[in-house]
Amino acid sequence: MEKFDAIVVGAGPAGLSAAITMADKGLKVIVIERGDYPGAKNVMGGILYSEPTAQIFPEFWKEAPLERPITEESYWFLTGDSVTKFGHRNQRFAEEPYNAFSVFRAHFDKWMGEKLKAKGGLLICETVVEDVIEKDGKVIGVKCGRANGDIYADVVIVAEGVNSMLTQKALKMQKMNMKEDYLAVAVKEVIYLDEEKIEDRFALEKGFGATIEVIGDSTKGMVGTGFIYTNKESISIGTGALMSQLIKSKMSPNDLLESFKNNPMVKPLIRGGETKEYAGHMIPEGGYNAMPKLYGNGVLVAGDAAQMVNGLHREGSNMAMISGKIAGETVIAAASKGNFSEETLSSYQKKLEDTFIIKDLKKYKKSSEYFDHNPELFALYPELVSDAMYTFFNVDGTSKKDVQKKMMKDAFKKRPVMSMAKDVYNFWRVLV
Repeated sequence: MEKFDAIVVGAGPAGLSAAITMADKGLKVIVIERGDYPGAKNVMGGILYSEPTAQIFPEFWKEAPLERPITEESYWFLTGDSVTKFGHRNQRFAEEPYNAFSVFRAHFDKWMGEKLKAKGGLLICETVVEDVIEKDGKVIGVKCGRANGDIYADVVIVAEGVNSMLTQKALKMQKMNMKEDYLAVAVKEVIYLDEEKIEDRFALEKGFGATIEVIGDSTKGMVGTGFIYTNKESISIGTGALMSQLIKSKMSPNDLLESFKNNPMVKPLIRGGETKEYAGHMIPEGGYNAMPKLYGNGVLVAGDAAQMVNGLHREGSNMAMISGKIAGETVIAAASKGNFSEETLSSYQKKLEDTFIIKDLKKYKKSSEYFDHNPELFALYPELVSDAMYTFFNVDGTSKKDVQKKMMKDAFKKRPVMSMAKDVYNFWRVLV
């Protein structure tokens, strides 16, 4: 019977970061991936942050398969016939080590997999892990859906993504805390466009990129966002909303995306493009309140499987990579002691609590339920902003004093002043 030091389930950023960290120190590691190759089943909007990635791969931007360094980030309040924009462009983001890149997971994760194999790690694809193997209350391996599929190790790191059934089994949880308002359903398309057209339409310097996050009409007022990211020769465009609200609205995610693409503010950016890829996936939005236990006897949980996503700041890949790295370091320390007990592996939780991951998830732990119970913020406020901006910029002979009065009068008709004050206060309590 072949035995490994560690089994990693899932070849995404969390799993591969954990495996590479361990293999780099000489541990015998196997990664099991259900897709045809790393990245085949993994979907994200497409933004990768440099600082956490460089912790795993120093100066990765010199060789990794990336799209564009992002020099401009914008936010849109979108209605059916208008958009109010704010954002930031900075030339410092155009200098190494850069801040973020647009990326295709299918390419980047595959590259990470090759890096693992170069360090001696074993990568097995097209294999589903069906259950854990236990002995005397300790996880000692996994059962795979193939002949002779039992694999043994001192520790198992679960990094298989959102709604992880393996996490429930490994930690003997009756059910993950995954309510419908803790899950979002997102869809995206990759639309191919000429490189020069992309740079012209987004006013970009050659080779650099931009991101747009969209609130309002992109989700028909449901809690969620749309996004538009520039790649070398394509645009990634997508939208996602809470599953609970999609069910109530009876809209399909695809209908939502088609509506977003046909919005008159969005349509000119993708005009003439050809859709080459379409993908959909679930995103964990429960944050800190939905996190499972992160460790047990012979088991750790990382990345999306541990609900480590900060949707408000579009952060998931960075949390996945850092949590995977810390999980790998925890196993290295446990291996040096020859002890993989729950008590020893609990240091993983303690290390995470000292990072931005747990600190940020705790900070925004009330946000999911708050937004789910107050969807009018996503429907009403983009309209209020649009109407106010129209009145402000419309020159019709009205005095500026009267313009300002009209702006306030129109706004308070749609949202009374006390309700607006309450919105501001509650929003501040949730986010600050």
